Amino acid sequence: MSEKGTNQYYITRQDSTESNARSYPRKFPFALAKAKGSWVEDVEGNKYLDFLCGAGTLALGHNDDEVNQAMVEMLTNNLPLHTLDLTTPVKDDFTHTLLSALPYGMGKDCKIQFCSPSGTDAADAAIKLCKTATGRSSVISFAGGYHGMGQGPLACMGNLHAKTQVNGLMPDVHSFPYPYSYRDPFGLGGDAGVKAACNFFERTLKDPESGITKPACVILEAIQGEGGVIPAPVEFLQTVRRVTKELDIPLIVDEIQCGMGRSGKLFAFEYAEIVPDVLLLSKAIGGSQPMAVVVYNKKLDTWTPGAHAGTFRGNQLAMKAGTIVLNRVSKPEFLADVVRKGDLIRSKLNELKGKVSIIGDIRGKGLMVGTEFVDPKGQPDCIGSLPTCGEIAAKVQKLCFENGLIVEKGGRNGSVMRCLCALNITDQDLAKAYSIFEQAVLKVDKEYK
Repeated sequence: MSEKGTNQYYITRQDSTESNARSYPRKFPFALAKAKGSWVEDVEGNKYLDFLCGAGTLALGHNDDEVNQAMVEMLTNNLPLHTLDLTTPVKDDFTHTLLSALPYGMGKDCKIQFCSPSGTDAADAAIKLCKTATGRSSVISFAGGYHGMGQGPLACMGNLHAKTQVNGLMPDVHSFPYPYSYRDPFGLGGDAGVKAACNFFERTLKDPESGITKPACVILEAIQGEGGVIPAPVEFLQTVRRVTKELDIPLIVDEIQCGMGRSGKLFAFEYAEIVPDVLLLSKAIGGSQPMAVVVYNKKLDTWTPGAHAGTFRGNQLAMKAGTIVLNRVSKPEFLADVVRKGDLIRSKLNELKGKVSIIGDIRGKGLMVGTEFVDPKGQPDCIGSLPTCGEIAAKVQKLCFENGLIVEKGGRNGSVMRCLCALNITDQDLAKAYSIFEQAVLKVDKEYK
């Protein structure tokens, strides 16, 4: 066995004790020792820029001073930390901060369900809520969607890899096309593809011969994350909202990854100026601590006492930290800076795209950015898009890691590199990360010319 204190020592021990399901250590074979802001350091003293940040959990980066100080004060003053669904001043402050931050006056019509502390739990709770309130059973989800790994959310997932080996997933889930300009499911692209997706959604749900019973809910991400950083066009979100209202179908908007300022607005659905019936929040909402909440219209609150629970739904550290993050990321000047930095990085990436053959598309909003890698020698599809290439993306990812940048893949065949950096990242760190990424892309591109 390797000497204690080395990365290999801990990776070997992890391999012998942890589940085969672990994923990140296969791409990033190190043991973390320290973390601050946008930087992490391994046990051997190597430093890395973190553009994964707990899969978007750390909106303010690692160990934010204000967040940490608030949690330390709770710990040193004997405040309750674990309260089930009992209330506390900390919980009351968080609840009203969140409700007041909701756009378009949503807060006055909403209630909050605190559930077990992961996004999967929030999605499961929301589907359960809608089924209870409507008395209906079918669910509409979308290709490319990701809502967690529980059996209900997994049934709603677009990616087939995790689904095909699990029998007996939640039945009566119907997957609809999601607009994806670069790989339009209708083979049209551009505005025509968006209109086709809108028309398909509306016509199918209003068709008495569609074969789909009236759904208990429709669930979607305003920006698909794991699916490859695909923003839903404004027209599509507005169509889905209009049709679901007309048919009295609750709309669940999953902002677990794209919410909390990442898109340049507090919630990505704000770009379409819609109001969902149910809003899912986790990841960054806990301010670095585990928490998930379902925010929903009061008309759906038909649950009886004890109808939904979760042992760790009273995480007071998360509520305290989450209040601080909410207050900071919701400030207009903070969000404007997220937009500025996002525009800057996409501009640079588009310049890079023009120099190489292995990048097919750059997309996203705010600091949720996707770079799709393609096989430059492949056969273009009917709208001219080259085939996905997860192999190229993996090579770029490996080179980035070797040069001090942690960045994760997603999308079809793992071909999309995703930016999930801290929202308050400095311009200097952003420029350094881009430089590492650019050099990795240029090096891999040479192999395919």
